Amino acid sequence: MTQRTRPNIRNIAIIAHVDHGKTTLVDKLLRQSGTIQDTSSDRVMDSNALEKERGITILAKNTGVKYQDYFINIVDTPGHSDFGGEVERTLQMVEGFLLLVDAAEGVLPGTRFVLYKALELNLRPIVLINKIDRKDADIARTESLINDLFLDLARNDSQLDFPILYGSSRQGFVTDDPEKITTDMKLLFDTIIKTIPAPKEEVNGLQMLVTSMDHSDFLGQIAIGRVFSGKMSVGEQVILCKDDTVSKPTKITKMYNFLGLQRTETQTAEFGDIIAVTGFNENEPATIGTTLCNVGNPQPHSYVKIDEPTLSLYLSVNDSPFSGKEGKLLTSRQIKDRLERELKTNVALRVEPTDSAETFKISGRGQLHLGILMENMRREGFEVQISAPEVIYRTIDGVKCEPIEYLVVDVMQEHQGIVMESLGKKKAEMKNLELYDNGRVRIEFEVPSRGLLGFRGQFLTDTRGSGIATFSFAGYQPYKGDISMRTKGALVSMENGPATDYALNMIQERGVLFIRSGDPIYEGMIIGENSRSDDMDVNPCRLKKLTNMRASGSDDTVKIEPPRKMELETCMEWIMPDELIEITPLSVRLRKKILRSTLRK
Repeated sequence: MTQRTRPNIRNIAIIAHVDHGKTTLVDKLLRQSGTIQDTSSDRVMDSNALEKERGITILAKNTGVKYQDYFINIVDTPGHSDFGGEVERTLQMVEGFLLLVDAAEGVLPGTRFVLYKALELNLRPIVLINKIDRKDADIARTESLINDLFLDLARNDSQLDFPILYGSSRQGFVTDDPEKITTDMKLLFDTIIKTIPAPKEEVNGLQMLVTSMDHSDFLGQIAIGRVFSGKMSVGEQVILCKDDTVSKPTKITKMYNFLGLQRTETQTAEFGDIIAVTGFNENEPATIGTTLCNVGNPQPHSYVKIDEPTLSLYLSVNDSPFSGKEGKLLTSRQIKDRLERELKTNVALRVEPTDSAETFKISGRGQLHLGILMENMRREGFEVQISAPEVIYRTIDGVKCEPIEYLVVDVMQEHQGIVMESLGKKKAEMKNLELYDNGRVRIEFEVPSRGLLGFRGQFLTDTRGSGIATFSFAGYQPYKGDISMRTKGALVSMENGPATDYALNMIQERGVLFIRSGDPIYEGMIIGENSRSDDMDVNPCRLKKLTNMRASGSDDTVKIEPPRKMELETCMEWIMPDELIEITPLSVRLRKKILRSTLRK
């Protein structure tokens, strides 16, 4: 067959470490190409409420811009390794990628992680050193680190030949010389068209690979992916192929292109197009990795297997004394339906039933990955409780192995000793150390995943809030031995009722409180952290005995320290195996699995 190309189409992914400016860059490309005129909001690509709040990208998203006679499909990917499932499969849809690196922070674990995945798929690179307008930007050092990284990760010599551009996503300019500031991103558009190859047809016949899923109450399943070969039209019959399975024919009912923030309806699509398709049968649904082919000509396209989960926890129906007071969705049936819905779009997640119908085992790519699901569920009105996260061990060649993270910490030199000491207790191995002129030091470690549970809070305390820590999954290694987890016990309530100033004033001498005066409390609820290593039962609801000798005004002297704020992810780091987190739309509480103190003993 003569290999056809589509010279006017380019498909490119934008990859980077968290917070290096991908979404802001896509924003500016959409505006400068004239694709969107709305200037009222920033980061229009972050559509999910949690993405806007946290300022991170969780879901990979597609958009398209028209530039001169060209149509450029752009995929904005997450930079967090917990969402690596999103990154890997979206990279399959493109011929090239734009790697963004912060001019001040340089190469971080997320940069290495996403670049490794992109080079593995043999994509053509363009590098953009972003945020060159930062006061602490060190362009020469960043460029040298990028070259070292490519030398380390490149699969062949052709991957070492790439253009390097400089710019600022926020200010909306790109230049080929950091000394010359331009006013627009025209150079970036031109470089994409010159460097990234046009799509080529791979086989005779239709091949559309599904790389992500969406759902609509009106249209049912929506499959999003790339047409690699052939042509398809609305009303045409297609078959779904994956590995050795082939479905019955199904009719395509609607097709959409991506332009700006909109999906625009289209009647036909050809190889090189990134599209969304509907018309699937509920009995034979499309899944990620499915290929749509012509009837009678099954040709499944290869797809990237998603990395296996590294962390699991147990999620169950809320059975605390406060069950049903704050949420609307309480039953195991509702939880099961919600998890099944999540599995349709969240490829890196696994859900397994357990011996109890009210408990599910959930496995994911990391604490943030699982925490985002819990946060979304509580916002939808669910009440659930979850156990302490556990790492997933594997047996490789008869040896027990555990997941390892590649951790990079950036701290002031005076905090170097305490950080290295605390990571030494977590079985971390130091791999590299660099001193900087500004009094900071960057240290790289390999550390077991379980050693990072509870690490963040301690790290911020040790570095007085000035440290930066980033990590990414580095693979499995033989088990490193026991690691001591939380060193302090819990303050556990032995009564039901509202917390009182009088009681909390006495209890705060024993440790740090998690609650305020007046908060409702139940027996077995954890109300604080003990200053010692063992758990302590306390009564936070005690009232002061009244006598006729009481001095007026003596109660005004009670001063309660502000409680420590326990967010969901902080709780996931803090809890021990005999404890649970109760999650409702209004509260996140900690509790013991066995509420009665007499039964616990």
